[in-house]
Amino acid sequence: MMERTNTDIDRFLRSEMTVFKGYAACKSPEVVAQRLGIQVADVVKLDANENNYGASPRVARALADFTYFNIYPDAAQTEVRQELEHYTKVPAEQIVLGAGSDQLIELILKLFAAPGDEIINLGPSFPMYSFYAGLGGNKVVEVARDENFYVDIASIRRAVSPKTKLIFLANPNNPTGTMTSFEDVRTLAEIGVPLVVDEAYFEFTGVTAIPLMKTYQNVMVLRTFSKWSGLAGLRVGYGLFPPLVADCLHSIRDPYNVNIMALIALKESLRDIDYLMGNVDKIIQERERLLLRFTEMDWLKPYPSQSNFILCDLLRGDAKQVQQKLEDKGILVRHYADARLKNCIRFSVGKPTESDKLLTALQEIGGQIK
Repeated sequence: MMERTNTDIDRFLRSEMTVFKGYAACKSPEVVAQRLGIQVADVVKLDANENNYGASPRVARALADFTYFNIYPDAAQTEVRQELEHYTKVPAEQIVLGAGSDQLIELILKLFAAPGDEIINLGPSFPMYSFYAGLGGNKVVEVARDENFYVDIASIRRAVSPKTKLIFLANPNNPTGTMTSFEDVRTLAEIGVPLVVDEAYFEFTGVTAIPLMKTYQNVMVLRTFSKWSGLAGLRVGYGLFPPLVADCLHSIRDPYNVNIMALIALKESLRDIDYLMGNVDKIIQERERLLLRFTEMDWLKPYPSQSNFILCDLLRGDAKQVQQKLEDKGILVRHYADARLKNCIRFSVGKPTESDKLLTALQEIGGQIK
């Protein structure tokens, strides 16, 4: 990031924006490869919960055959929403697409929360809830999860105030992998505050809050194609909303907010579900292998996960230093500096060959930690 210097224009800037802390994005494998003097293909990228098996082969073929990149996509996204209706069993008119589910988080906050209103975040959780709330001038009320990272419903109830406009629940939770039971989600819905259930990893669990939408008009569900279908680079997600909320979101979103390449890739992914879910099964199998191997290392404490990543607490050593040692070996992982996750590392689950490189490196590093 460029260093900020004072100029004549600084007096026109909003002061709260000049001190706003941006999202700490993962490092580029190209930059790391250049630093280490290795090929990009030799970098093992396990830091962003991406799907290292990639997209369906149908996606590349469809994009190669498409020639109308000079034409704007359908602003109503009619065909794609119809396909999503078939996939989710939710009517197309209740489906809204976004440039990743991140964009939908921003739009939901704009729709529900005015500056000064409160949102409840069940931390530690996905940082974009607090990020967009901060940009919108909302107050983030942090309700801590318990020692095993499960939600504390009693504490959530106590945190609700007349200014509370939204509760965000990642399920399973990122970065902990923790699952909130269907009954607990129902209990949260019964509080009556608009509840956003972020199911970014739904395809790894098969558990969804969609059935609650028929009874509770305050329940909204977010999904993404970044994880299970390998489309993280194309940025496409969708949300399932009560009809009135969906209509409002369509009114305030950009007319062409999802690009044509992403729309084509989404359609082709939905037409190749068996292939993609086969990759999901491989990731789940590899996750369980890694959990077992991590458990055997006396300096790591892995937490149970229902997603495509595993969070580990370091019982010895410093997480930042371990992350750097792994990066020096061409292996990218995520470490955390906030108080609740101060000495934790999150490992995305890759292919078996990538896991083998990670495990070998961890064995070497573990032997050096006193």
